[in-house]
Amino acid sequence: MPIKNMKSRSKARQPVAKIVCAKLKLELAVQYATSISDLLKEFPTRSQFRKWIKIALTLDARITLRIVDEAEGCRLNQNFCGKDYATNVLAFSYNTSQPLFADIVLCASVIDKEAKQQRKSLMAHYAHLVIHGALHLQGYDHESDDNAKIMEQLETKTLKKLGYDDPYKES
Repeated sequence: MPIKNMKSRSKARQPVAKIVCAKLKLELAVQYATSISDLLKEFPTRSQFRKWIKIALTLDARITLRIVDEAEGCRLNQNFCGKDYATNVLAFSYNTSQPLFADIVLCASVIDKEAKQQRKSLMAHYAHLVIHGALHLQGYDHESDDNAKIMEQLETKTLKKLGYDDPYKES
């Protein structure tokens, strides 16, 4: 079920931002479905989300990025992955042709907790997880050690282009 059809606590529909860059087209809608107190912390802007997705994409795409609370993150993870806890990022791709139609779901509270536990900046962790989700949308996975290595290398290379440290390096 597409994220855009799900109930949200957000009353106003967010505008769709269109980006055209070197023949790569991205239509991005950002939805905030978490309480305002969660969003008052250091938080990425829409332009940061666009930049991070765009750098990881190799396909034209229409993506909805939804920032959720722990309850919705848990519900989605249970319904689609059979896991009874909220996870940091979920990615849903609805086709394999261009433009790619997809959703990325970020759980704000999980990301905040992880960044603190891993002693990473919140922005670096958000950038990593947005890129991670965008790679999943394009068919990358980490189900095997070989695939995980490929995906981690792509994430690290992409994050370094943005000025962020290797997310897998022990601090």
